[in-house]
Amino acid sequence: MPRAQRAVPAWLAHPFRWQRLPVPWAAVARGTLCAGPLLGAGIATGHPAAGVLTGLGSMLAGVNDRPGTRRTGIVHIGLPALASALGMLMGASLQSAGAGWWVVPALFAVGFVSGAGSVAGPVRSNAGMQMLATTILGAGMPLPGAPWMKALYVLAGCLWLLLLRLVLRSPRPAGGPLSGERAVVATVFDALADALGAAGGPGAEPARRKVTAALDRADEALRLRRLTGRLLHRRVRPEELLLAERFTAATRLCEASVALLWEARPLPSRVAESPRRFAEALRSGRPPGTLSAPETSSAARGAFDRALLDAAVVFARPQPLPPTETSPAEPSRTEPTGPEPAPAPGTGGAPGPDGPARPAPPGRAAPVTAARRAFRLISGRTRPGRSMLGPAGRGYGLRVAVCIAAATAVALLLRADHWYWLPATVTFLVKPDLGPLFSRTVNRFAGTLAGVLLFAGAGLVLTGSWWPALVAGAGGALLPFATRHFALQTVAITLMVLSFVYVSGAPQAAGERIADTSIACGIVLVVGHLPQLADPRRRVGQRVTAALRATEQFLRHVLEAAPGQDPTERLALRRAAYRALGEARAAAESAAAELLAARGGRTPDWLTVVTAAERIVDAATACAVRLDHGARRPSTDEAERLCRALSAMADALEDPRRPGPAAPAPELRPVPDCATLTDVAAELERLRGHAGAA
Repeated sequence: MPRAQRAVPAWLAHPFRWQRLPVPWAAVARGTLCAGPLLGAGIATGHPAAGVLTGLGSMLAGVNDRPGTRRTGIVHIGLPALASALGMLMGASLQSAGAGWWVVPALFAVGFVSGAGSVAGPVRSNAGMQMLATTILGAGMPLPGAPWMKALYVLAGCLWLLLLRLVLRSPRPAGGPLSGERAVVATVFDALADALGAAGGPGAEPARRKVTAALDRADEALRLRRLTGRLLHRRVRPEELLLAERFTAATRLCEASVALLWEARPLPSRVAESPRRFAEALRSGRPPGTLSAPETSSAARGAFDRALLDAAVVFARPQPLPPTETSPAEPSRTEPTGPEPAPAPGTGGAPGPDGPARPAPPGRAAPVTAARRAFRLISGRTRPGRSMLGPAGRGYGLRVAVCIAAATAVALLLRADHWYWLPATVTFLVKPDLGPLFSRTVNRFAGTLAGVLLFAGAGLVLTGSWWPALVAGAGGALLPFATRHFALQTVAITLMVLSFVYVSGAPQAAGERIADTSIACGIVLVVGHLPQLADPRRRVGQRVTAALRATEQFLRHVLEAAPGQDPTERLALRRAAYRALGEARAAAESAAAELLAARGGRTPDWLTVVTAAERIVDAATACAVRLDHGARRPSTDEAERLCRALSAMADALEDPRRPGPAAPAPELRPVPDCATLTDVAAELERLRGHAGAA
């Protein structure tokens, strides 16, 4: 990294970060046909309020219209849509009851629920944010109609975009109904090929993280499809079993690849191209062709070539054998749907949020169970530390609630007739899981200013009563592309919201929005950075601790597993550890870019702790591969010493102010005759130093 770039503080550089993503043309087409046409239909039929509310619903659904399979799209849009309708019902009820100063404690309560839901995963977080936004808009926007009718209009707008999502999709690759799932599994092989190409270079670790993210997306898509089949009592198709087997082959190939990456030696290009051939085979339906020739230069390379051969065998099979002796609604007990997270120690049962892979009793509540598991899967509720009433949930909720209440009180003092814009702006700024406060406030102000100027310019150029619908359509088309940067996303949302406000009877509101946005940004910067509301130990420490616990479970399984044991549970624990580490890394990167991080010595170096823990999982994975190929297994004392060291670090980070003497740290020393375990010990020693500083 250049010296000049390193000199820029993270909190100052973060507002200029720009994501490089492909243009989602199908989503752009859907956005064009949503808010603008719905608003235009309301104007043309003489029901502008209905056009505004349906356009608002489609705009909120468009924010969640991200790439993915059809089922994940339905879930990621549908759950926030229900929350948006509920929020409009509550807000409109407040307005019909005569919203006065008592709206402040009401929004405080809704804000607390919205903020606390942020710990339960991105889907629940988006749902909570949109519920809070529609509650504010429903309570403040002067639109006619009964509360239940307003809620139905918002829901109808969301469902309109959802219908377009099912109709207007990207061109299907080969594979028919499973094309979406095939595509996400193909991205795993593509990411793996990129990681192997980066072996031995500085980009190896970031490339490995992209492999983990691709595995998570594919696992979610396949599990959601399987749970949907259980919910509908649909027989498992042979092509679904085949795709599940191919995903399992991908996970085992990824494990062997992590061992190759740990060796840090550049690989021949033909090795990196082999996984890419599997990706092309998934997309085209053709055989993968010639793969790289095997060799036995190291245990990791031997494991990789064996996993490559196993994957080639799976890809050569036209279809798997049909399941036997199972319920028509259930997959077979040996269905290779990919590894699932292991249960917590002492809980028993089969691993994963899907529970044991046992057939459901006929005529019993299998659909209800499947629906509950699907909800827990997509919302993230099954992961550790997701309780809304835990320390992180309470901290998130209090931060959002206090900022919303303060913004509402200030808005009622300044402009009681149009008070809703100020707390609505705060809603999209203060959510702790969406990014650093300073970065979001800067981008929000810049995007709002640009959006207001564009809207005012359009009002000068265009005439007639229909032009706000045209502007809303342009904003809807820009919204999917605008996911690259928060300022650009704010421009799109500002154009649409100003169009709604103009049609609802406030044509002079554009100028007021700049002043209201400035005040909202100031409130967020002041209130959101209060010491009790911005403590990173609640927001980041909880994620880091959960990641260390998952790392310790994986390390313990690697060191204590019997020789020749089936690797399915090991793969599941490794995936769970990488997933927890990815979430901890995202939280740590966000905390490092906060304005409070500029105060030296006040914020722990969480990012360094996460990096060291990631390298422990990498080293443990390489160790597992070598143990499978005959390396000396550690003694019981050696394994327990390493695992207790990692557990002690998690205990110290979980509650550094806990009374009583700390447990003595186990001695760490090289493990004889096992170089990879020596690497584990070295990484643990490094982590101990960083964790002690934290």
